[in-house]
Amino acid sequence: METTLTNLLDLDPAQLIDYCAQLGEKPFRAKQLQRWIHQFGADDFDNMTDLAKSLREKLKTRAHVTAPAVISDHTSTDGTRKWLVDVGNGNAVETVFIPEENRGTLCISTQAGCAVNCRFCSTGKQGFNRNLTVAEIIGQLWMAEFELRRTKGIEPGPKGERQITNVVMMGMGEPLLNYEPTATALKLMLDDNAYGLSRRRVTLSTSGVVPMIDKLSQDVPVALAVSLHASNDELRNGLVPLNKKYPLAELLAACKRYLEFAPRDFITFEYCMLDGFNDSDEHARELVALVNHPVTGINCKFNLIPFNPFPESGLTRSKNPRIKAFAEVLMNAGIVTTIRKTRGDDIDAACGQLAGEVQDRTRVQARMEKMAEYQQKFGADFGKIVEIRS
Repeated sequence: METTLTNLLDLDPAQLIDYCAQLGEKPFRAKQLQRWIHQFGADDFDNMTDLAKSLREKLKTRAHVTAPAVISDHTSTDGTRKWLVDVGNGNAVETVFIPEENRGTLCISTQAGCAVNCRFCSTGKQGFNRNLTVAEIIGQLWMAEFELRRTKGIEPGPKGERQITNVVMMGMGEPLLNYEPTATALKLMLDDNAYGLSRRRVTLSTSGVVPMIDKLSQDVPVALAVSLHASNDELRNGLVPLNKKYPLAELLAACKRYLEFAPRDFITFEYCMLDGFNDSDEHARELVALVNHPVTGINCKFNLIPFNPFPESGLTRSKNPRIKAFAEVLMNAGIVTTIRKTRGDDIDAACGQLAGEVQDRTRVQARMEKMAEYQQKFGADFGKIVEIRS
């Protein structure tokens, strides 16, 4: 009978110890193995030279280290790099690296498609295909870190300069609707024998799955960003259907509970700026009242996001003066507010938007032509990635 091979990228630190125990190995072997995989980027057991030869021989017949295959790899003139990675059955997701002077941020996807169906998000309009596995989530970080090192000629291992200092779960999908694989991947990101990232430097973005926010606070509380996008329930119901199940009062209460365990003393609220829909001064004042309420208020900062238009939404981007005026209302109330800026314009690096179209790789050319058609119709900024400020 053929043995099913275990992908070791699927295992968090505790699971890898258990796996090694099943092979008759002691816990320190799991730590050695984990370092080879996640610190050196090794996928060949013969190269793991401090493992006993007997263990290496066992692993060759029972395990493998395999990240999702890269379909395309593009680098912008500003250094933004986008990979389109294959997650099987014609599905692909985007992984985007955004370099800055003092940090490198990687944007990771957790699902192929998305079931939340927010009105302003083109990924949701393309439907939900499936949850990604742990190997497909952490594999994006594994692939990107060591590909960036190879590109720059930096050696793998803890002595080499780390390229990815920050991770944001802001790509395709709702992370908290794929909870267990996402939490397992987060544990690997934080583990000192893997990537050793600070909890402050890993941010999970959610549309507001209240029970899972509470669970995350107990299991692996990283920095939290919440897709708010509206100042009252009526408005948010039309933008984020999940709000009908978990309205603003419940969401803010969950955020407040989360802060007791969070690595930062604030929640980031993401707010997509939609012309004539949620961008008036009155909406801004409503937000101020919401987050500064003496009882239910919460310590937060706002990240205002210029909308990337797409035809099915029926929405358009707020004008820059309107965005700035909106931000001033928030800032005058003492709320830290940032406006996201565009990056990677020349490589069409749209977080989730383009990747969600790639259902059948034999039709990539046709879909690229459709993207060009949309850009001609709706402007050159259609489908462009925006910088993540976390």
